[in-house]
Amino acid sequence: MSTVQTLHDRPDAPLAGLSEAEVAERVAAGAVNRTEDSTGRSIWDIVRSNVFTRINAIFAVLAAIVVSTGYFIDAAFGLLIIANSVVGIIQEVRAKRTLDRLAIVGQAKPRVRRDGTTLELPPEDVVRDDLIELGPGDQVMVDGEVLTAAGLEVDESLLTGESDAMAKAPGSEVLSGSFVSSGTGMYRATKVGSEAYAAKISAEASKFSLVDSELRNGINKILKVITWLLLPAGALSIYNQLSGRQALPDALRGMVAALVPMVPEGLVLMTTIAFAVGVIRLGRRQCLVNELPAIEGLARVDVVCADKTGTLTENAMRLGSLEFPVHDDAAAPERANGAAGRLAASVLAALAASDPRPNASIEAIAEAYPDVPGWTVVDTLPFASSRKYSGASFSATDAPETDGAWLLGAPDVLLDALASSPAAEASAVAHLDVWHREAERFGSQGLRVLLLARARELDAATLTAPAALVVLEQKIRAEAPATLEYFAGQNVEVKIISGDNAGSVGAVAHSLKLPGAERTVDARTLPSDAEALAEEVQRGTVFGRVTPDQKRAMVGALKSKGHTVAMTGDGVNDVLALKDADIGVAMGAGSPATRAVAQIVLLDNSFATLPHVVAEGRRVIGNIERVATLFLTKTVYSVLLAILVGMPGLIGLAQVPYPFLPRHVTIVGWFTIGLPAFVLSLAPNHDRAQPGFASRVLRRALPAGVVVGVASFVSYLLVRGDAVPQAQSSTAALLTLMSIALWVLAIVARPYTWWKVLLLVAMIGGTLTMFLLPVARAVLQLEIGSSAQLWTAFGCAAAGIVLVEIAWILGNRKRSS
Repeated sequence: MSTVQTLHDRPDAPLAGLSEAEVAERVAAGAVNRTEDSTGRSIWDIVRSNVFTRINAIFAVLAAIVVSTGYFIDAAFGLLIIANSVVGIIQEVRAKRTLDRLAIVGQAKPRVRRDGTTLELPPEDVVRDDLIELGPGDQVMVDGEVLTAAGLEVDESLLTGESDAMAKAPGSEVLSGSFVSSGTGMYRATKVGSEAYAAKISAEASKFSLVDSELRNGINKILKVITWLLLPAGALSIYNQLSGRQALPDALRGMVAALVPMVPEGLVLMTTIAFAVGVIRLGRRQCLVNELPAIEGLARVDVVCADKTGTLTENAMRLGSLEFPVHDDAAAPERANGAAGRLAASVLAALAASDPRPNASIEAIAEAYPDVPGWTVVDTLPFASSRKYSGASFSATDAPETDGAWLLGAPDVLLDALASSPAAEASAVAHLDVWHREAERFGSQGLRVLLLARARELDAATLTAPAALVVLEQKIRAEAPATLEYFAGQNVEVKIISGDNAGSVGAVAHSLKLPGAERTVDARTLPSDAEALAEEVQRGTVFGRVTPDQKRAMVGALKSKGHTVAMTGDGVNDVLALKDADIGVAMGAGSPATRAVAQIVLLDNSFATLPHVVAEGRRVIGNIERVATLFLTKTVYSVLLAILVGMPGLIGLAQVPYPFLPRHVTIVGWFTIGLPAFVLSLAPNHDRAQPGFASRVLRRALPAGVVVGVASFVSYLLVRGDAVPQAQSSTAALLTLMSIALWVLAIVARPYTWWKVLLLVAMIGGTLTMFLLPVARAVLQLEIGSSAQLWTAFGCAAAGIVLVEIAWILGNRKRSS
């Protein structure tokens, strides 16, 4: 808890707030803003969801069946229950703790007035009847009643879908989940905790979830297909093994050996682990992932829309100079150092002091002019992105020349308004082109320029004359050039969408060598028609004078052209666009509203973190695709083998025992799928994410699985005979299967790096040890037969490898075409 400067310390706002005793009384009564754990499941929920799964239940039943036969080694696949559960629990708990820590760091803290002092408190410490201060960009944390308002406008679009901000006066109701678009005020909390209108919004913000993910949806689609295959294949396998002439223990082991590999037991686990590790890795870079699919989504992004201020440039500014353009240039220095300069400095100091929640520009002015005149503030007009200016009116008995209204804002907006103002002075209108040229000249240098102007009222329609140009210097972020270069190298287009002057935005973009920066578009010239807007936005790169509604429309226009759009921002004017973008990225120092709607929050406020998020998403998607191919290849050949083995008995021919024991399929799973899949799922991967995950995986796994299954069965039949022991024919089939499965692993691991080669060597070494070491052969019940049998096994394997390679090549050609 930290004490901050109060907003309502003027005589017209004497509200003191609750005392410590009153707060304690409400906490004791449970009238506190506490909800369920905001970062997702509890430790027990994580343990339960990883242990009590459908796959674990299936394996437990099958393991119990094998144990009942007395062949305990054949139940080794049951260890997968423990392995899957332990690994899943560890990674998810680590991810949860990372999210917990980051959520606290990035938490938006409301400003609560207690005992006459304003405190920044965690949301869960707010109690009923607390007085909460509001300013631009603040999120309304709990429901309440407005007590004071100064130009207070609240955007409730996140709740109601209504895009227009609602003006709030004392007595009005504000709802949690909305945010302040302009103005300041104070409200009394009336509903807290689960009673609040949008209590679930903050509760969902950091939840560990895999919903609405193309990757997750693709896996679910694949599992549905597998389920339909498992039912007939499993039933056929059970019938074949239990209706033959085998001894019951052998039949049961054959049945279990056929059923176990059909289940892609590690696919969902590996997906969860990959996402969890992604959260942990990004957490180390101070990146909070509010929604896990955002990691995946950002990897698919092909357009990044970036706001200039706070993203490409630092939020902090400093006052460069005051400029007084006049028709007679010789008089400019005299005006700057004379009465006009002193008057402008006093007005700017008063304007800065009258703003209770200053933005970066006002803070720079306040720092430059700390001596505040003792003028009476009659009225104030908070800054709003939609109008591009703010202002205040003063009454000063010792300086009557300052009486009236003063506006500070975008030069082009105010000068255009001045040109049509009926109150404008003739001399001011005559020199408007000079003011325009000077403002554009400074803006073209990448400087931010504001116009100070007089008006009869706090409305641009009553402007009388310009007073001074306020030139502010902004610093480009050191990491911005390298970040833009990264995106260019990844074929991700970056578009600058800013509310600042188009010339200033263009100058910054040009200094960063952004392609297309030479053609800067003033958003006020953009068409309102959706189709025409989409064409213009797709063609342009740098846009200035963009209103919040236009930002939202531009994001929608890009999405209508088939682009996957990420939007970065830190101000309240970015909220709507962040909400509508495929991926919203907010800066940690940005407004609470932007952090609330964004899927990703860069707590270090560094644009350079974004490439790491993209890379992490590509790692997750690319590696899960590799892993899914391995798991589904195994499922396909297992289902096919069960059908091939069961068909002879079904059509009245001699029944064929299943070629493998449960211990065999366990070893196959370890060396060709389980261990390598775990390593590959966590490896670096920079491939651009592409749509069509499910179809692409099935296109690769189906032919590979069919080849493995047919080749293994053919090898089994060719070696098998009345005089050949079952162990020898099973060993030959296993040699064929392992050889082709290892080749599939080698294909999936491409392109090779030293560690991938080492992984393949280790898996091949483990396989050879299994066949060559007498102790291993004895444990696994393997028996290598004659050289003819070996040649048969390896011949079938060679044919299978060639077919798998051809299928893979044809699949890649189809993908590229």
